[in-house]
Amino acid sequence: METVDYVDLDRFMGDWYVIANIPTFLEKGAHNAVETYELDDDGTIATTFTFRDGAFDGKQKEYNPRGFIRDTESNALWGMRFIWPIKADYRIVYLDEEYSQTIIGRQKRDFVWIMAREPEISEADYAMLLGVVESLGYDTSKVERVPQKW
Repeated sequence: METVDYVDLDRFMGDWYVIANIPTFLEKGAHNAVETYELDDDGTIATTFTFRDGAFDGKQKEYNPRGFIRDTESNALWGMRFIWPIKADYRIVYLDEEYSQTIIGRQKRDFVWIMAREPEISEADYAMLLGVVESLGYDTSKVERVPQKW
């Protein structure tokens, strides 16, 4: 699965709201899901993933995986480590010019994340992004919207 040509890491850092995904077992039922990236001095990405479990007033959950840049020419291919020493495939496969919408995919096409800088995007943008996901070979019937209410 091809990644984008280049990611300016400084611009990519910060908060990304999860708009839709094919959820991992950790994310099923997530509300107000946000992924936050911070570039550390050692070149790794400190990641904070937070969400409310099952409802907007559900228990706050937080995970802190670490990202490792695997392709330093593009900065678009990462390994994401939740449990040492495993680094899960993490590919930035779509990123708009404004760095306001992105899609993260995996070679296995088992999980995908549509994310944006704002908690809501237009239906037209969502349809376009879902089309990109489909063009990558994903079964879009498995994609679920993530409830966001702030």
